[in-house]
Amino acid sequence: MTVWTWFEDRWHAGNPPIMGPMDHGAWMASTVFDGARAFEGVTPDLDKHCQRLGASAVEMGLQALHRPEELEELCLEGVAKFEKGTALYIRPMYWAAAGFVDADPETTRFCLAVYESPMPDPKGIAITQSPFRRPSPESAPTRAKAACLYPNSGRALREARQRGFDNAVMLDMVGNVSELATANIWMVKGGVAYTPIPNGTFLNGITRQRVLQLLRSAGVEAVECSLTYADLAGADELFSTGNYAKVQPVTRIGERNLQPGPVYARARELYWSWSHGAL
Repeated sequence: MTVWTWFEDRWHAGNPPIMGPMDHGAWMASTVFDGARAFEGVTPDLDKHCQRLGASAVEMGLQALHRPEELEELCLEGVAKFEKGTALYIRPMYWAAAGFVDADPETTRFCLAVYESPMPDPKGIAITQSPFRRPSPESAPTRAKAACLYPNSGRALREARQRGFDNAVMLDMVGNVSELATANIWMVKGGVAYTPIPNGTFLNGITRQRVLQLLRSAGVEAVECSLTYADLAGADELFSTGNYAKVQPVTRIGERNLQPGPVYARARELYWSWSHGAL
């Protein structure tokens, strides 16, 4: 895997050391990041990912050292180091170097990693309900894309895979569907697309927001509301949205098999057309 990393005002080939054992980000978990994609010669919503990184930094008590426009330019500089059309993951990060428990914002550090990451084939995934739940805003920094939130998602993913599934449906603290461990979840019933309404327990994903807008603009009814796992289990279609895989079908929930449906196909088609400038 080829990696280029921007750190301390220059590009490094590979994976340079960026933290020491005394860095706050290494032992007190002040790291925030964002993830964007480059594929097929496009970088959809890169500006929004750069904006969200700054918002995450402020939410975690860090400084946003770069204006979104500056960060976007730097990301594109990294993309240009690869052959055009290479599927890439674009991951800028902030963290604090100092502070005890609370991060010292004056010591905020930055790096950007751009690396090869193939786009997954839309072959479908199997999902199950996780025994682990997403925290509420009162119990974790859920409004930030914070690294400290991901071990909880990681254990949900690990437990699901041990039972033969690819991903896990995580509920919020009152028992409604929040999201998958690694992506936002959608269901279709009677031709209507439904997705959990943002309630502070999960990020309102950038790809999620884009697909919601595209479906509505195309005349597909798309509703944000509270959903239960039973709703998902009885759906006509299920699919996911997220930066890593974009729009993917769910082909099994529990022991029930599903086929990729027309609303999923329309969502994927619309996203690809928009991202390539055809809409």
